[in-house]
Amino acid sequence: MSAVSGKILAIAGELTMATAAQWIERGRVQARAEDLVVDLSGVTAADSSALALLFDWIRVARENGHVVRQAGMPTGMRSLATLYGVDELLPAEA
Repeated sequence: MSAVSGKILAIAGELTMATAAQWIERGRVQARAEDLVVDLSGVTAADSSALALLFDWIRVARENGHVVRQAGMPTGMRSLATLYGVDELLPAEA
């Protein structure tokens, strides 16, 4: 990851319906406080709840004058975002 701006929240392991709940408030707290970069390079499996989580954090950040960007999105997660037609709505870190 290069040219990172904002606090980094690194997620590792599965990001699925079974695990998303453990991340939601952590991301919301950081998104309220400052710009946030979500590092997804350690995600080993993801489902639609991972995308919902990112959109929640983007909404919270926007409401508080901040931005959320993602970096290192795994191929499977990117394919899911493309399938749903939301890939362009997920800003990536340069």
